[in-house]
Amino acid sequence: MTGALAPVKPLTALDRCDRCGAQAYIRATLPVGGELLFCAHHGRQHIAALREKGADILDESARLSETRSHAPDGER
Repeated sequence: MTGALAPVKPLTALDRCDRCGAQAYIRATLPVGGELLFCAHHGRQHIAALREKGADILDESARLSETRSHAPDGER
């Protein structure tokens, strides 16, 4: 084992919240193995407790406020 960290895989629209099934924007990787996925709402509810337990948190909820710079093909 080299001790190098594996690259973090970004969350996609296929990743769903373990609480409600909405799109996941937060991944909590637990120190004992495994991960939990949360939408932004449920992530905010649980993130502090997960950090206290030593979970590594990937929070992509800022993507919710990103604006598109142009319309996709076919939209005007």
